[in-house]
Amino acid sequence: MPLQGIRTVATNQNGVGAFILQCKRLDLHYCDCSFLTSELLPRLSRTHPQVSFHISPRPNKHPVLRAHYINGREKAVCVRNLEKEQIMQKCELLVQSQGGKNRKIRGRNVLSENESVRGIWSPFHGGIKDV
Repeated sequence: MPLQGIRTVATNQNGVGAFILQCKRLDLHYCDCSFLTSELLPRLSRTHPQVSFHISPRPNKHPVLRAHYINGREKAVCVRNLEKEQIMQKCELLVQSQGGKNRKIRGRNVLSENESVRGIWSPFHGGIKDV
């Protein structure tokens, strides 16, 4: 009986060989009265040259950051009433994100070193009730 190999195609993994940033475009929608483009854009374009930045004015609307990812999804974040550093953090968050849906992280239950005020519940506590 001849020995045959399994025919499979190697799957690409992000980070093996070359890292591909998932964010391909970041849109900056701003009002004329905001500082979003004057100070933010040069810093962002220097730190992330592989992401294209599109700027468009939205008169009388709140400033919005909208990221487009290579998987076809997009995420939008309103940056109304945020400081410069907070807006920069939001931009970093959008650029570094994978573009997938937000998922709940299931982990351990919350453990506390302090005892509960009421104590641990048991069905044997309290009196026996007649029905």
